[in-house]
Amino acid sequence: QVQLVETGGGLVQAGGSLGLSCAASGRIFSISSMAWFRQAPGKEREFVAAINWSGDVTYYADSVKGRFTVSRDNAKSRGDLQMNNLKPEDTAVYYCATSRLQYRSVPTSTRSDYESWGQGTQVTVSS
Repeated sequence: QVQLVETGGGLVQAGGSLGLSCAASGRIFSISSMAWFRQAPGKEREFVAAINWSGDVTYYADSVKGRFTVSRDNAKSRGDLQMNNLKPEDTAVYYCATSRLQYRSVPTSTRSDYESWGQGTQVTVSS
């Protein structure tokens, strides 16, 4: 499995931006899809964005499309989520995760496809 550590969360006003990073250890990171999920208090963990192993295919939840950008740098074993035009409803703990499936050309939004998870980082957007 891959060890993941998220950084970059914090407090921001509505309309502002934040960047999250996910540092990975383990060789299979570079051949696994990576995704970001989030969980707000009292709600289920939901899919946010995903990127395939080579970094050329991305997939977003409708709620963040056009505002968030997912990327990765396999040479640095790192993934990023750039969040712009943040809204109060984006407030949640954000988790990065890597898939148990390797060399998949299209990433998935299915939570059960992801086996390694970070500890999460809090993002709070004030109105």
